[in-house]
Amino acid sequence: MFAQDYNENPFIVIWELTRACELKCLHCRAEAQHKRHPLELRFEEGKKLIDDIHSMGNPMLVFTGGDPLMRDDVYDIAKYAIDKGVRVSMTPSATPNVTKAAMEKAKEVGLSRWAFSLDGPNAVIHDHFRGTAGSFKLTMNAINYLHELKMPIQINTVISKYNYDYLDEMAALVEDLNCVLWSVFFLVPTGRGQEKDMISPVEHEKVFHWLYDLSKQVPFDIKTTAAQHYRRVVIQNKMRDKGFSKEDKPFKYKDVLLKGETGRIDGLGRAPKGVNDGNGFVFISHIGDVYPSGLLPIKAGNVRETPLSAIYRESEIFKSLRDPDSYKGKCGVCEYKHVCGGSRSRAYALTGDYLESEPACVYIPKAWRRKASHE
Repeated sequence: MFAQDYNENPFIVIWELTRACELKCLHCRAEAQHKRHPLELRFEEGKKLIDDIHSMGNPMLVFTGGDPLMRDDVYDIAKYAIDKGVRVSMTPSATPNVTKAAMEKAKEVGLSRWAFSLDGPNAVIHDHFRGTAGSFKLTMNAINYLHELKMPIQINTVISKYNYDYLDEMAALVEDLNCVLWSVFFLVPTGRGQEKDMISPVEHEKVFHWLYDLSKQVPFDIKTTAAQHYRRVVIQNKMRDKGFSKEDKPFKYKDVLLKGETGRIDGLGRAPKGVNDGNGFVFISHIGDVYPSGLLPIKAGNVRETPLSAIYRESEIFKSLRDPDSYKGKCGVCEYKHVCGGSRSRAYALTGDYLESEPACVYIPKAWRRKASHE
């Protein structure tokens, strides 16, 4: 379980097939456009990329956008990957492109899971956030189609000031929709996302504790994105629940991966260790540019010029992101830095330095507390 080396291979690869999309989401990382870019990776280039991805320990591959369904060859690309044994999922936008026929075709080629975004428990909140009237209704219709086809459903939600007060209702809706996974994103101000739309650091902490409690009560799994410090909250709660004493030594994943009563470990157990920007995670843009994540817009190379494997393993940007000892401020001295590390994307978005401390974390490391007590 602990053999995977993120210096060599990622746990998950995100490929932005296109930036074309019919929605106008307030937070859109991609700043999506209505038309496809003429320099998108072509089908043959995509096959070469998939071959390289497969050679890197066969990580999970997610097709994203924009809206992947804006590409006519999306199912050909998916079939090529699936036939090689790659685990593929897709995050299409809820637009009129999402028909039952489209889903049947996806199931036919072997797409393992579809993910749809729901950012509010009703049309008023969701449609405002997505910038398009009728988006909530289209999403619910699409979910019903997936149920009819017996395809597993993942719901993605971006936590922002627009839905912070409605999270109980959101959790109830996810459960009512019989979803297998609730993937909870915490807003990073990049693309169309604005700092004013973020919840505060204290509100981040409140949501983390709420998610931990929720995870012990619901039938679906919970995963967080751009919320690496949720791992610290999970560890703290599990140590308290199990009656463990706190130790001064830095936490390692092998010390904290403790199975819960449900067999899950509440957001920590999908990957063999913590995934962060450039550390187990890599993003390829629609034109082949490679980034540590879609939320950290620092280009490390392009797959048209250099194989993805070489960029991931050899880029100095990626190497620094995989070294917690290079982190600055309180993240650099925090005892949780090997299991958390903070969102490198949010650090970059708010400070201009991807190695700086996580701005949305309220935790004070032991080293700082000890120093303050001796002053």
